[in-house]
Amino acid sequence: MSLSRRCSRTACPKVAIATLTYVYGDQTAVVGPLATYAEPHTYDLCADHAEGLTVPRGWEIVRLSGEYVEPEPSHDDLLALANAVREAGRPRLGEAPHAGPARVRAGDEDASGAVETGRRGHLRVLRDL
Repeated sequence: MSLSRRCSRTACPKVAIATLTYVYGDQTAVVGPLATYAEPHTYDLCADHAEGLTVPRGWEIVRLSGEYVEPEPSHDDLLALANAVREAGRPRLGEAPHAGPARVRAGDEDASGAVETGRRGHLRVLRDL
């Protein structure tokens, strides 16, 4: 799973490294470093599209950064991903327990021979054999 955003241009699979914002009142397009969050009415662009951007006649383009660099995943990104996985496994209020294969209780042996010693959400704790 990729933690980075993709270019907003149609069919462009590249990683976004810049954000484009239009200021219609001033007839200006502003291209700067990738915004922290995806915002409505802004466009995330890859290096090719950010550098090759042209504007309509009479408009001005402002480039806030000369060189665009792909952002590295940060510790915060990994924490956000871990929290999302944890939240997805948490049972919802009023939701019936998952009706999948027969549940294995603590101390019971499953089909693979593993012995479950506990459970936390959707995860099982297995004893070393």
